[in-house]
Amino acid sequence: MTVGIVMLVHTALNRAEQVARHWAAAGCPVVIHADTNVPRRVFRAFRKSLEDVERIRFSDRHRCEWGTWGIVAATQAGAEVMLRDFPEVSHVYLASGSCLPLRPVPELTDYLAARPDTDFIESATTADVEWTVGGLDSERFTLRFPFAWKKHRRLFDRYVELQRRVGFKRRMPNGIVPHMGSQWWCLTRATLSAILEDPERPTYDRFFQRVWIPDESYFQTLARIHSRRIESRSLTLSKFDFQGKPHIFYDDHLQLLRRSDCFVARKIWPHAGRLYRAFLIEDPATRKKTEPNPGKIDRIFSRAVELRTRGRPGLYMQSRWPNWGWENGATCAPYAVFQGFSELFEDFEPWLEGQTGMRVHGHLYAPGGVAFSGGQSVVAGAIPDSAAIRDYNPRGFLTNLIWATRGEQQCFQYGPADNQKIAWDLARDGNARIAVISGAWALPLARSRADFAEIRAEAARLQKIEAKFIETLRQTETKARVHIWTLADFVEAPMQALQDAVAELGARSTRRLSEAPTMVDLTGFGQFLQNLKNQGMHPHLMGDFPAGPDPERPPRKAPKPYLVQK
Repeated sequence: MTVGIVMLVHTALNRAEQVARHWAAAGCPVVIHADTNVPRRVFRAFRKSLEDVERIRFSDRHRCEWGTWGIVAATQAGAEVMLRDFPEVSHVYLASGSCLPLRPVPELTDYLAARPDTDFIESATTADVEWTVGGLDSERFTLRFPFAWKKHRRLFDRYVELQRRVGFKRRMPNGIVPHMGSQWWCLTRATLSAILEDPERPTYDRFFQRVWIPDESYFQTLARIHSRRIESRSLTLSKFDFQGKPHIFYDDHLQLLRRSDCFVARKIWPHAGRLYRAFLIEDPATRKKTEPNPGKIDRIFSRAVELRTRGRPGLYMQSRWPNWGWENGATCAPYAVFQGFSELFEDFEPWLEGQTGMRVHGHLYAPGGVAFSGGQSVVAGAIPDSAAIRDYNPRGFLTNLIWATRGEQQCFQYGPADNQKIAWDLARDGNARIAVISGAWALPLARSRADFAEIRAEAARLQKIEAKFIETLRQTETKARVHIWTLADFVEAPMQALQDAVAELGARSTRRLSEAPTMVDLTGFGQFLQNLKNQGMHPHLMGDFPAGPDPERPPRKAPKPYLVQK
């Protein structure tokens, strides 16, 4: 019983030489195919370096462009040399120059000897394949692909679109059912000979020459015709990420690879000297008769993919930043946004900070600058109060603020006069707690001494902006926790509304509020709204605010009497 190794190499030829010698030293014939992209001078030196190894052969060279027929042609060439020159070979194992044996070769030989009629090749119908990336599964067989996707992507895409428009569709030759799977297989001599000597091979070859990525379907499909027994799995550990790119193994993956119990792994980083030193030895003490089980390490790979695509909440990185919806939450911690409260109450910010223990800022997105708590010019994370820096990336400004101050809950004021580019980000952020008193922006205008025509124009502008913001908050896609009161409803029962707003924050104290901040003087505000109506504007966001007698201000809690003893 002998296992023959067909190696496809195109780079890191020094490592390929090292692995080929390892296979040959263990009694395995090796046939090497070198990509024609390898310069002749380099190839000649590589071939000369292996002349002293009797059981190594070289096959005719082909150009191996990714996704094209050349890889299949290279595999056929190597397999033909193997079957011709080494009649004692019972199984042929396809590997690449970046593959590395993980277990002693005699273990692989014994494993295959116990399964003399079994072909190990991943082979599934297109309907059962969920790992294809790029939107082409069954179409890779029904359309034609004469252009290499990596080098001629524009031609590739346009030709695919043209075929779809005209309804072009190829038929499978002789009614075969297309199958797909990993390129890296181990076939019995009988099955591989039957595929290469099939009388219909010219027909199959012509068909698969225009299939996209035929190395993942040619042998996988034809093995279903000629094999006596297929185990639809690969003996090579080959992991791919969510984009269909292969994982590369480095020195720090040593224990991970040992745990897999697989016979071979790819892709190994050419400079992973520790891996090559550890695995290219034949130590009888390391032999074990365990079944290859790459599932042991699937959890680790799944976690790695999750970290790359999701990461920590509110923390961005290169792999997630360009992709909408990959940020795993816009921010990393809960925070509060109050709109209209600082306009209605004179001392709202210090009052709220005293009641909740939160860091309460002013209008962070005000046009004139960032109003940090306590008038600071720079806060944690070296975030300045520059409006220009903030407005360059309003969303990033908020994300950085919440990230840099995690452990201390943040709160800030917002309004229709502020930068509205952040509005949708606030609405879709599940960490946001938003409380809005609609129409409160009109209170400063009522006290303004500007020309009433200017006040009316400004009121119309602010109302339009706030109406759009409230509409955004009421969208079904909104994830923030939102409370909205009209100004009239809030003034009617301010203590209850404040209690609801503070309770929503998860504040440190759960006691009911015993005092309220000082409300601004509302005298004449109803008449101000009526004047706006008389000038042709309809101030509807304030609610049904009476134009007659002014609403009474809630009395401040009288101080408790106390006794002084003499």
